[in-house]
Amino acid sequence: MEQILIRNIKIDVVRKDIKNIHLAVYPPSGRVRIAAPKDINDDTIRLFAVSKLGWIKQLQRKFEGQERIPPREYKNRESHYFQGRRYLLNIIEKDGPPKVILKTKTYIDLYLRPLTPVKKRHEIMTEWYRAELKQQIPAIIEKWEKQLNIGGTGWQVKQMKTKWGSCNIEKKRIWVNLELAKKPSGCLEYIIVHEMVHLMERHHNEQFLYYMDKYLPNWKQLKSELNKLPVSHADWNY
Repeated sequence: MEQILIRNIKIDVVRKDIKNIHLAVYPPSGRVRIAAPKDINDDTIRLFAVSKLGWIKQLQRKFEGQERIPPREYKNRESHYFQGRRYLLNIIEKDGPPKVILKTKTYIDLYLRPLTPVKKRHEIMTEWYRAELKQQIPAIIEKWEKQLNIGGTGWQVKQMKTKWGSCNIEKKRIWVNLELAKKPSGCLEYIIVHEMVHLMERHHNEQFLYYMDKYLPNWKQLKSELNKLPVSHADWNY
């Protein structure tokens, strides 16, 4: 991938069939990426990057200070998050199929066979998160199809390393990051609305922002809340 170096900040440069330059700074590491029109020259890209250095450094400092959740060991009283709430894990060892049960506002019960390895515990919890998220999404999609006057929105859940969501406009399908099962429901709804609005406007331009302001006036607050929440220790490698 093409890269430029501006005052010790590495910036990935991707050339696309677009009209304008777009800059993004991604959590959790603060990776910087510029998408630029194919016919634009290198000097113009560098000047654009230099003009945005203050903003880039500000976001990178914010991501650096964001709380990180260390690798999970899936042991008793370990903290786990679900729909924005912190729970303590309660390990129950017994013969039988593994399962996860949420009974109280304090504990997540994880039923396991004795000596179940950490990798398998992770898989069981991950599938529980996936199933819970898939139960939440249809009602949100249905609500916003009516609000936005669109239909036939396909969706899938998957683990993503750089985005909370994505949208395939041609196939009318949105993808939702599995990690959103751990975040407040309002943040999940914000991401879904964001991706569904892309079915109306492909780019992050003034029209896109107009739609967001019109249909979800508090989207900026939800975005800020999502970015402030603890992020999982994942092998996020860009």
